[in-house]
Amino acid sequence: MTDKLLDKYTKRVPAPDSPAADGDADDAENLGCFGWLRGVRDRAIMLELRKKDGHVLAIGYSWLERVEFEPDEGITLHLPGRKVRIKGSGLNADSRPTVRLFDGIIRHRVPWIRESNRTDMLQAGKEVVTIESIRWDE
Repeated sequence: MTDKLLDKYTKRVPAPDSPAADGDADDAENLGCFGWLRGVRDRAIMLELRKKDGHVLAIGYSWLERVEFEPDEGITLHLPGRKVRIKGSGLNADSRPTVRLFDGIIRHRVPWIRESNRTDMLQAGKEVVTIESIRWDE
């Protein structure tokens, strides 16, 4: 009886209009070309890189040695024995207030990144993130 009473007041209940209320929704918010973990303490364990052709590479955030952002070159992830290059536009622009792809990667808030398809690129404005290509060394 006490457990039920305690659960009633300590259990976290999602808002009725939130995607988490459905029960089967993904934890990450879909921002087009990348996902964003909304919780203040949420951290992704791995970063999933999704190419247009269906090839997916998941890398552990713990393996990242460093992350570089160069406006002309894009984002480079340095891993032991491998480099991953993410090219696109708006890679460090605000998708929403305080939501930036580069900042999200360095804070482990981005669980996945995907290459944009042609319609995404045509509809994109300057403030929208588009990923032209994701390439990695073998």
